[in-house]
Amino acid sequence: MSEAPRYSVPIAAAWALRIGVMMDFLGHGMVGFGLPAPWAAYFGVVGIGRNTAFELMPWVALMDLSMALLALVYPVRICVAFMVAWTVWTAVLRPLSGEPFWEAVERSGNFGAPLGLLLILDSESRWGWFRARVAGYLNRGRHSALDWALRLSTAALLFGHGALGLIVRKPLLAAHYSTLGMYGSAVEPWLGAFEIFLAIVVLLRPSFRILVFVFLWKLATEVLNPIAGSTFWVFVEHGGSYAAPLALAIQRWSLVRAPDSVSSAAEVRI
Repeated sequence: MSEAPRYSVPIAAAWALRIGVMMDFLGHGMVGFGLPAPWAAYFGVVGIGRNTAFELMPWVALMDLSMALLALVYPVRICVAFMVAWTVWTAVLRPLSGEPFWEAVERSGNFGAPLGLLLILDSESRWGWFRARVAGYLNRGRHSALDWALRLSTAALLFGHGALGLIVRKPLLAAHYSTLGMYGSAVEPWLGAFEIFLAIVVLLRPSFRILVFVFLWKLATEVLNPIAGSTFWVFVEHGGSYAAPLALAIQRWSLVRAPDSVSSAAEVRI
């Protein structure tokens, strides 16, 4: 009876996810230290008043920085699970506070990257929740879950960003495109439609080349934030949007180079 196949976890993919998650929390924390006014509405969703919200923001920011450090240096599995829950919650707060639903969808990379990191962390030992080890190999089920987590989050972040341009016609996106010398309000729906098309391609046929293009596309579109006048930390905060397609591209490349990779269980200490 043959041994069930185990798929290797490329070290580069693991580091892409760790760095992406670190960027998510570092950027979010640094934005929080600036006491952004829109955050007050997010606190209001759970009944916290405006004045109290501004008092709590630095503490939330400090927690974010702690999570960023853990993600980079020692991603304990139970802490990474908290990161997944926290990033989902902060994304959902946007539509709950009155913003368009697509704002939450567009931030799928924020929780897709920590979910991907969670899936590659060792979970077989009794104390697995309190360990920080990347499994050297994944079984077929865990490997498939990782692939779909990264694929769905990449497709969703593209679709959400595209919908904000095509459906919502978000003024901030038009301002971003205007920094490139284009008539922002005219090109915004076309670029939105392109991103929605790209999301469908990623969902159906996520080839290595397509995923690398998506990675570069996200870098290019998000760097427009500081160019248009936003704080640089907004660009950093979208680290998951770069990490998800990049990690998936690396994972796909490793399968192309070694499609029949089968080995006994192993772990990589980090």
